[in-house]
Amino acid sequence: MTSVRDIPRPRVGDAPAAARSVHLSKVYGEGDTRVVALDAVDVEFPRGVFTAIMGPSGSGKSTLMHCMAGLDAVTDGQAYIGDTELSSLNDRQLTTLRRDEIGFVFQAYNLLPTLTALENITLPMDIAGRRPDQAWLTTVIDTVGLGQRLGHRPSELSGGQQQRVACARALASRPEIIFADEPTGNLDSRSGADVLSFLRRSVKEMGQTIVMVTHDPVAASYSDRVLFLADGRIVDSMTSPTRERVLERMKAFDGQPEA
Repeated sequence: MTSVRDIPRPRVGDAPAAARSVHLSKVYGEGDTRVVALDAVDVEFPRGVFTAIMGPSGSGKSTLMHCMAGLDAVTDGQAYIGDTELSSLNDRQLTTLRRDEIGFVFQAYNLLPTLTALENITLPMDIAGRRPDQAWLTTVIDTVGLGQRLGHRPSELSGGQQQRVACARALASRPEIIFADEPTGNLDSRSGADVLSFLRRSVKEMGQTIVMVTHDPVAASYSDRVLFLADGRIVDSMTSPTRERVLERMKAFDGQPEA
């Protein structure tokens, strides 16, 4: 049986960017407390490509994701989703863009406990007053493998099932890009593999674009490419990663793989 990780991957650079940054910098504090979290980062996230972002603690991984997703304002430079430069938007426009063009998957699932799995999946569209594309929604639900659990509330689902609901919610509105922050961090290895396989399939079979922050070389091995950050800068990249190659690269940061 073909492993999900054996599915042919696109050649990075063949597709236009779903998101990109130009000399993006993020600075916190002033004077003696000034911290440069991101230092003039130029990066592109091509459509239909699964990118993992790795690096030591404090390297700027999550800050880069938050700035690219419009969750945090940049200090200098630009962040684009498609052709839209985020700093050109007012608060209302930015909220609309995040709702319609960006999907989010977080370590903590962020499901509403009083809603069923299906209601959680369609919640962003319900808030926007939009009817879901039923054919697409069915495809997402079939791919995530929770067709028999749609009427269950989060407390009735395992951690892995809850995270798959969160992944389906991110995909349901067909966003330009999905940002995933340590999506398997709270899961056991089997549940984590299920979620990563689903993300891999969503790229291959649905043409989705995913950017995932992770510290786990196994998780990174599901991606098409890995970007390595250190001290707020991209210091290396790797295409068609394997667990072993990622581990070797991570050792170069401090002599040990990141825990």
